[in-house]
Amino acid sequence: MLMPRQKTPDLSVDTVAHGRFDLATDGAERFTLIVVYRGLHCPICATYLGELEALAGEFEERGVKTVALCSDDRDRTAQMADKIGAEDLRFGYGLPLDVAREWGLYISTGRGRTSIGIEEPDLFPEPGMFLVRPDRTLYFASVQTMPFVRPPIKGLLGAIDFAVEKDYPARGEYDGAV
Repeated sequence: MLMPRQKTPDLSVDTVAHGRFDLATDGAERFTLIVVYRGLHCPICATYLGELEALAGEFEERGVKTVALCSDDRDRTAQMADKIGAEDLRFGYGLPLDVAREWGLYISTGRGRTSIGIEEPDLFPEPGMFLVRPDRTLYFASVQTMPFVRPPIKGLLGAIDFAVEKDYPARGEYDGAV
């Protein structure tokens, strides 16, 4: 299980238009925001990623680099990036499912065509969002078993402002007896 204030697992994938993403060398000033999405087949993901793309510049102004990752291949990932008009948001592809599991993500089985007529992969990760400090320690995590009701992107900006201003520590770090 991922723990706040502890080092995250390795994470390195190719991106559609920005070379290789490697968390160890990402170079974010304050945080790297990693958003794992289900894939091209998910219309909710497209809407969510569109919101993230629209605010990517505001994250950058705060010293936060953004990346969206999925287990889809390059072609499907490029289609998603095109669908949302990505310019600033990096899109990584080919996230290995064993790595997704290391990050605490849930894995689902494909169930055929979705409501938008796109075939689900045989296996794919459910959504997750992670804020990781430059030293690769986990600051914030949200993982889901379903595509619905994700953390609001705009609200995350305010949370980052608060955390930076107050030097607020990552919470949930206790792993002793209860």
